[in-house]
Amino acid sequence: MSTAIRLPALRLPVLALAGALAFAAPALAHHGWSWAESEQMTLTGTIKTISMSPPHPTLHVTAADGTDWQVDLGNPRQTADSGFTGTTAKPGDAITVLGNRNRDSAKPHMKAVRITLAGRNYDMYPERIGTN
Repeated sequence: MSTAIRLPALRLPVLALAGALAFAAPALAHHGWSWAESEQMTLTGTIKTISMSPPHPTLHVTAADGTDWQVDLGNPRQTADSGFTGTTAKPGDAITVLGNRNRDSAKPHMKAVRITLAGRNYDMYPERIGTN
């Protein structure tokens, strides 16, 4: 007689699904727009750092008042399709960002719909430009 405990046939798939959802939940929460205000704002400043790493390339921008902002761009494909690449800009470049800031006003964090660099627009989410 075996002393091994046998899991019911459905328990293992349910546990696997629960584990997958636990890892996916933070990604799903981050990738939407629900964390951002619906009204758009414009940020003008200087690029401090550039990261082209997934899931979203990001810029850190120092505003005129000295506040460092995290600016999320589109996903890597959207960002590349806009024409913006890792060599388009460098730290120290002046930039203007149109986008939606974090609902938590204590966090200097926004999602860009358009960035403007040296007079050229890079549209991450053209369908969202000018919409509130």
